[in-house]
Amino acid sequence: MDLFAAIAERRILEAMERGEFDDLPGKGKPLDLADDDPMVPAELRIAYRMLKNAGFLPPELELRKEILRLRDLVDAIRDEADRRERRKELDFKLMKLNMMRRKPVFLEGLPEYAEKLLERLRKSEGDRDYSLNR
Repeated sequence: MDLFAAIAERRILEAMERGEFDDLPGKGKPLDLADDDPMVPAELRIAYRMLKNAGFLPPELELRKEILRLRDLVDAIRDEADRRERRKELDFKLMKLNMMRRKPVFLEGLPEYAEKLLERLRKSEGDRDYSLNR
């Protein structure tokens, strides 16, 4: 432990002994972590929360909001040509989000593709059991 961490730890312990933390609001209640995005790496969550409190959203979260808006829009569009165009835009944004995360693509996050892919696999493999929940 470095010198600053040791000093901070000692001061926290002294404040606890004096009872300075006894009357804090929410004492004994679980922390509300609903604002934390489980898709944001743990080491970035504090920085992202600070940005959010300042009125800014990280690019990944802004993109997720756009994706949710586009999904709703695609579901509401009746014109097939317009629907295809919005679907392409949605596909691009989903791909971009997955690239930003630098994580593999999971079908659970893309329900509109999961069934189509599973159906193709079933056809090509002769009705083998392909399920997402193995």
